[in-house]
Amino acid sequence: MKKIRHAKIIETIQKHDVETQEELANYLRDAGLTVTQATVSRDIRELQLSKIPTGNGRLKYIVLKQDDSHMGDKYIRVLSDGMLSMDMAQNILVCKTVSGMAMAVAAALDALKFPEIVGCIAGDDTIFVAVRTTGETQVLMDKIHKILDK
Repeated sequence: MKKIRHAKIIETIQKHDVETQEELANYLRDAGLTVTQATVSRDIRELQLSKIPTGNGRLKYIVLKQDDSHMGDKYIRVLSDGMLSMDMAQNILVCKTVSGMAMAVAAALDALKFPEIVGCIAGDDTIFVAVRTTGETQVLMDKIHKILDK
């Protein structure tokens, strides 16, 4: 059932500009699938969906495919388009992003597989990046600055 639901989610977000989990759940229900908000939330995480601006002040879900050999450049573009600032709080890197871009930037940080990063938690415009040590937080910031300065 999960594979069917995941396929339907991908199909839905490719056909429609889906902005919210509730809207996605409604599309799935209309397609005859029984889902809860928790199921949709888990599916979004498992499919590694992110939100991007649609150009009209709204956001939509997209799939960030990780098997594309050119994805590194795309992730760097997401970082440069979305990242506004970074600040260090011990071994937590706090990143400020363009409103609505935190999930996409966090997904890009995860996909770039920095060895210093343990994991990311994203809100609307803020990301908490758990870093292994305080010293590695500065190293990570330097790496991200070098990427963004190019």
